Amino acid sequence: MNTQNPYQFIIVESFIPSNTSGRHGPVHVRPIEGQPYPTSLFVECSRDLVTKYPVGTQFKIRVKLTDREGTPYLYSYFGWKYEVLLQPKI
Repeated sequence: MNTQNPYQFIIVESFIPSNTSGRHGPVHVRPIEGQPYPTSLFVECSRDLVTKYPVGTQFKIRVKLTDREGTPYLYSYFGWKYEVLLQPKI
């Protein structure tokens, strides 16, 4: 029996990538600098993070690294709770 939990909490932010080819929507989520994962990884998570908050908002979410679609990315179940840590001033 595997007792290791592949999920861990990290801080992520919404952003607008320079290239959205092959991606859904203009706003995406990535880990912030200084987290265990590079900022180049995209995060699959609840759409609320990119539709209900301004770009640049930071969140604490639970993720795991996966590559089930061929390219590594971070996955967080869309129904899990998240914590809003910082919203940019508009």
